[in-house]
Amino acid sequence: MSESAFTVADLGGTTLRIARYDTATDALTDIRRTPTEGMDRHPGAPVPELQDRIVAQLSELAGRAVRRHRSSALALAFAGPVTADGRVMTAPTVWGGCGEPLPLRLLLEERLGLPVVVVNDLTAAVWRYVATEGRQPFCLITVSSGIGSKVYRAGEVLLDPEGHGGELGHWTSDPSPRAPRCDCGGRGHLGAIASGRGMQAAARRAALADPAGYAGSRLAQDAPDPARLDNRALVAAVRAGDAFATAVLRGGLAHLASAITSVFASIGVRRYVLMGGFALAVGPRFVELLTEELRRLGCFGLSAEEIGRMVVLGEPDDDHGLIGAGRLLTARGTARQAVAAR
Repeated sequence: MSESAFTVADLGGTTLRIARYDTATDALTDIRRTPTEGMDRHPGAPVPELQDRIVAQLSELAGRAVRRHRSSALALAFAGPVTADGRVMTAPTVWGGCGEPLPLRLLLEERLGLPVVVVNDLTAAVWRYVATEGRQPFCLITVSSGIGSKVYRAGEVLLDPEGHGGELGHWTSDPSPRAPRCDCGGRGHLGAIASGRGMQAAARRAALADPAGYAGSRLAQDAPDPARLDNRALVAAVRAGDAFATAVLRGGLAHLASAITSVFASIGVRRYVLMGGFALAVGPRFVELLTEELRRLGCFGLSAEEIGRMVVLGEPDDDHGLIGAGRLLTARGTARQAVAAR
């Protein structure tokens, strides 16, 4: 096996990505994508069945990749809270309901016969930005099918041994009894309101509440039936300056801005890096509108100019978890040491 190559994987609610990470060049090759065998492909399946499907899929595809790459370790970035010993506690976007904790690291090591690291996908992605953000603390936020976050400070990602921390997507942003329901089953969570899925649902609700406004928007051109409105149309309309679509986005960003001000007020982090398919698709306009909401709410002790420098977009690709997982293994020195890392 090659000590200079690791196999890295990133499993999200819709897509499993697997690649070879070269420690000498800090580069990915052999990137392969396939649909995740989770609830998106098998709606209504019970949690234990979906967990079995995920383990089988990872064992097969990662096993093939390890042999192709002649790699010395596997690092998996997983969309859900992960404990220090590699147990997945919940995975709302992968298998929905809570279910029993899944000892994924142990299961994969038994099947693959080499050291495996399993970390939260945002924990992995943080390591992509450690070098570029320098010594300053920062918070990485993903806005995609859900919302997640992780804070990096003083050389580590802030998590407890059970994987708690950095789950802004499950912060209750709207406590009303009729608030949108999150994938995890809770109501009013930030991810149900301000994620890509949340924004799409909000746009459909707005269309039903204001048929005339919707009819006059660009959205109606792409989706005359609001029930068929998707995020591709929503993103295009926002980027084109459509007032109806922009108002929908502002509504969700008000909640995201409130969450960011809470993080700032509690631990003083002044840098927020945004990634995730929805945020990156909207692009600079997402940052512009979010910054406007942050200025409207205010961050105690910061000027409007300082607030204007808080939020930046991450790299415009979907390799965050893969590159971060590879850099995490490299940073730990050896694959065996990395097994103990969160």
